[in-house]
Amino acid sequence: MPSDSRPQQSPSTPEPATGSGDSAASPAGGQGDAPAHPRITSCRTRTGVLKPTRQDVWDRQWGILGRDASDAPLDASEWFGREAPLVVEIGCGTGTATADMALAEPGINLVAIDVYKPGLAKLLQLIEDNGISNIRVLRGDAVSILEDMLGPGSVDGFRVFFPDPWPKKRHHKRRLLTTAMFHLMATRLRPGGGVHVATDHSEYAEFIEESGNAEPLLGPVTWPWPMSSVRLETKFEGRAARIGNSISDFAWGKLPR
Repeated sequence: MPSDSRPQQSPSTPEPATGSGDSAASPAGGQGDAPAHPRITSCRTRTGVLKPTRQDVWDRQWGILGRDASDAPLDASEWFGREAPLVVEIGCGTGTATADMALAEPGINLVAIDVYKPGLAKLLQLIEDNGISNIRVLRGDAVSILEDMLGPGSVDGFRVFFPDPWPKKRHHKRRLLTTAMFHLMATRLRPGGGVHVATDHSEYAEFIEESGNAEPLLGPVTWPWPMSSVRLETKFEGRAARIGNSISDFAWGKLPR
């Protein structure tokens, strides 16, 4: 199966919006707390037009495998029908890398988050075609999902592969992986859980490293994690290699209290 991963942000230039957002949100440290300052959104949830075959699979599978973001806490064990380590991928895009990872790690429950309906429909198609049982899909703003649906200490691992770097300085406020986002992810991790990030943008890599290292709840990785440390190559990584961009991988572990 080919690998692909897209950032959570819309593939096209998004419109400015008010209200909930993702990249430059200022998440609070605890569930239910107000954000430290007004959230800046990087994208709107994009509906997109589905091909008839994708609409068919959406109609068959969304009610079982997918949910829209809400303020209802997520009971992952009930949704998956089993107890297993919970890994959350932020920005699954068209989902081929997500499907590959789930097939390679049948012992984890994998929740994929994105806003792009056609991409999520493709992932549902991959799940159906390959008989994958350990993926569920959440559609909406990642920050809102972490704040409202994932309780403190409920996640074993986060993956954020090739998020939009928003390279122009005036757009840096839209970046997902701020210090506030690292803090929010850290509060949702169980002790010993981890955050795995990859980017092919050198300046964003420096920004990510600084932001992650600034979070006092995170520290050096202690192996093994519940999720694999091996990152399957994504379409974005293949493109980066062809144009000569180096890939930066980062990992942090949740420190014991």
